[in-house]
Amino acid sequence: MAAAMVTTAVRQTPTIDEPVYVATATDYLREHRLRYNPEHPPLGKLLIAAGVAVADPVYDPSYTGTQGDVGRHLLYESGNDPWRLMLWARLPVIALTLLFGLVVLAFARELTGTAGGLVALALYAFSPDVIAHGSLATLDVPAAGFVLTSAWLTWRARRRPQVYLPLAGAALGAAVATKMSALPAVPVLMALAAVSVLARTRREEPLPESGEEGAGRWRPAVSPGRGRWRALLPGPGNPRRAMVRALVGAAVVGLAALAVVWVSYLAVDPRLRFAPAEAVPALHGLRGRVVDLLPVPPAYRAGMRVQFGLEKYPWQGYLFGRLYTGSLWYYLPAALLVKTPLGLQALGAAGAVTAVALRRLRPAAPYLLLPPLVLLAVAMAGARDFGTRYALFVPVFLAVAAACVLRSRRRWAGLATGALVLFAAVSSLRTFPYYLPYANEAFGGPARTHVLLHDSNVDWGQDLGRLADRLRQRYPGERVWLVYKGSGVPSYYGIHADDPRKVPAERVHGLLVVSDSAAAKARGRLAELIDSSRQVDEVGHSITLFRR
Repeated sequence: MAAAMVTTAVRQTPTIDEPVYVATATDYLREHRLRYNPEHPPLGKLLIAAGVAVADPVYDPSYTGTQGDVGRHLLYESGNDPWRLMLWARLPVIALTLLFGLVVLAFARELTGTAGGLVALALYAFSPDVIAHGSLATLDVPAAGFVLTSAWLTWRARRRPQVYLPLAGAALGAAVATKMSALPAVPVLMALAAVSVLARTRREEPLPESGEEGAGRWRPAVSPGRGRWRALLPGPGNPRRAMVRALVGAAVVGLAALAVVWVSYLAVDPRLRFAPAEAVPALHGLRGRVVDLLPVPPAYRAGMRVQFGLEKYPWQGYLFGRLYTGSLWYYLPAALLVKTPLGLQALGAAGAVTAVALRRLRPAAPYLLLPPLVLLAVAMAGARDFGTRYALFVPVFLAVAAACVLRSRRRWAGLATGALVLFAAVSSLRTFPYYLPYANEAFGGPARTHVLLHDSNVDWGQDLGRLADRLRQRYPGERVWLVYKGSGVPSYYGIHADDPRKVPAERVHGLLVVSDSAAAKARGRLAELIDSSRQVDEVGHSITLFRR
């Protein structure tokens, strides 16, 4: 997995979102300002800043413009080497993605044993979506991984709540301090924390002490030398104290998460000054009142207003050849069917059913299934049908759930699991090194993804460097017309091209190069140009070359 991510990171040009995050991380590092990209909290960008600090780029803090303009200026107009800067910015995310693999291993191993842990780790390590986004300086994998870590620690709190609940809250805080889309997981994991405390309480056995004062008190049914849990917890006869302790456990998780959010902002600017470079939209009604009441830094509340504002925008989506305005509630499930390896889908579904059906696994089912289901339901109601990166927690949790199949007593379970893991691994290896446009075999593989999906599912601007190499090697000296969707600057890579949409169609002769995301949404002039051309080549399953 490390080899795949590093290889991918070295070859890919900046995707659409990366320059914004890298520029914001650089501003954090050099100016300690809460100025750019308020729609996402600082923690993930502080992680990226660790790599930026090693790259030590030239940065002009006086440059003004949108956050996208600042990103392009940093990468292409300040004398920096964008290849080197982007690699260093991506390496911390790669390292964190690998560490989350150890969480997957530990969680599955606790539930199903060593064999199950290795199954989960293999499915995680070969997941094309995790590899694709784990090799980018973006926030999707960190947020999903922190939610998984919180769920695992909340599960462990069933044995030692006083140790694991604060850690679970810290991991949950790291998730919501990275991406606001993780916020729906907060009430879910707080509720699961309460369940963990209640489960620990029910394991205590009543031991009435002699004498009047000791009657009715409860001692833990563990030997005095095991652990530090010495508090007298209520037994079945004292449900009120049990509920109080459960509520305290949930509060510990919530307060720890809130503390991490505050610390992430204080790490950028201890004075919490907030001067946004771009206007923050107003938020009225009930949502506005709720946001104003949240005990979070002002910049976090501003970021929530930006997110709600983005939800009102009439975005365009593309699914199975259909271009539409707005959103489709089934977009993410459909996209996940395309982008998730068939072996992982089969094992994950079977593992989820097994976790619910088997009595010995049933206590773990809410920890495995509720967080991804709630997050997916909220994401499905969103307005931005841009890609499975908004549901990256699904393959991560599915990998852990898949291990539960091995706890089934069916004779064929082990053999079938091994075969499906191998199938998923082979499917992943076949798409190397083009992980962003991956599609499973049922939908024709990565070469067919662009006719089914768009944006970060296929073409996020990552192949501009590969396009430059292809033009130089196979089409030297030819006239190039380019429609590129991304944040890279074509001229920096030696691509000298004109926009075919700005001249009469009869003047467009030579190579017509179109990003597949732009081709999917092509209407009017561009659609006519594509229809009157013939395809001659493709680059990275994300850019198509036509001759006209």
